[in-house]
Amino acid sequence: MAPQKLKIGAAGLGRMGKRHALNFLNRTPRAELVAAFSPDPAEIAWARQHLEPHGVTLYDNYQKMIEHPGIMAVVIGTATSVHAEEAIQAMEKNLHVLCEKPLSTSIEVCRNVVSESKKRLHLKVMCGFSRRFDESYRDAFQKMEQGLIGRPSILRSQTCDKHDPSGFYVAYAAWSGGVFVDMAVHDIDLTLWFFGDDIIPKSVSAHGIRAVQPELKQYNDYDNAVGIVEFHNGKIAYYYCSRMMAHGQEDTTEIIGTEGKLTVNSNPQQNFVNHYHSGGITREVPPHYWGRFEMAFVKEAQEFADACLDGTPLPMKLSNAAKAVEIGSALQEALVTGKQIHFDEIGRRVEKPSL
Repeated sequence: MAPQKLKIGAAGLGRMGKRHALNFLNRTPRAELVAAFSPDPAEIAWARQHLEPHGVTLYDNYQKMIEHPGIMAVVIGTATSVHAEEAIQAMEKNLHVLCEKPLSTSIEVCRNVVSESKKRLHLKVMCGFSRRFDESYRDAFQKMEQGLIGRPSILRSQTCDKHDPSGFYVAYAAWSGGVFVDMAVHDIDLTLWFFGDDIIPKSVSAHGIRAVQPELKQYNDYDNAVGIVEFHNGKIAYYYCSRMMAHGQEDTTEIIGTEGKLTVNSNPQQNFVNHYHSGGITREVPPHYWGRFEMAFVKEAQEFADACLDGTPLPMKLSNAAKAVEIGSALQEALVTGKQIHFDEIGRRVEKPSL
């Protein structure tokens, strides 16, 4: 008797959606991609070439896809604005859910998704924070857990994209939620992992500039921003977001403890080749996040399938996805208003929101 496979549908076939679909199709042995959805004719055309020949049924209607015979789970890679709605609709059909980050740019909507998931504890509902599946980050976490750096006290983390002069990120800023919700949400999730998901912010402050894309002003966003979060347990997180890196993608994290520190990707490189020449020694850097985290996304798909089929715990709490957006939104507010935001010891805002 053949082992059971997780029959999964892919929602959204944009850049990230295509990668999720291909990972479940080709690189997740315990899963079977049976359906895919996109409202975009160009994306459906791509799917007819790359998915349909492998037995994947294509849909231009999400509701019809989640009613596909035998479907057990969905991976959501559509626009952020519909992540929450599609996740809840899938849960209502008794389907497991792997959703791209963030669940929503709205704190309340994120909380609604978490609330709906608690009504169906037999379902596995996960927001895909890919860095939790990266072998280097896992190794750093294990070393911290072993006490090799003493008591972790400061976390410095950055998400820095290669500069794209096409104007894509300007248009994207209209609905992305801003650099802290869109980019630093990964770094915030790492903070909840390394410092513990029970940490409560005490104060939040942020500053930014528009160094290469002044058009971002119309959306109250920035191409470079720095944020600091002070926590009630005495720890501090420092975040840097940038969309103007000239050399390529540079996502770096540093965990500083009382007896040492750990760094991840502090010297980013495409591979292990160094070019020695008259001008010095150079190495290439990945041009985008996929070059750095491709295998983390594969591991994410595999572990999601395992959890769904075996009934084992997911490697992260869904509530962290809401908490990451909450902290990111506070940072974005501090960035736009120029004001420091404060929270009491149980996480309540001391001031009223300004946005």
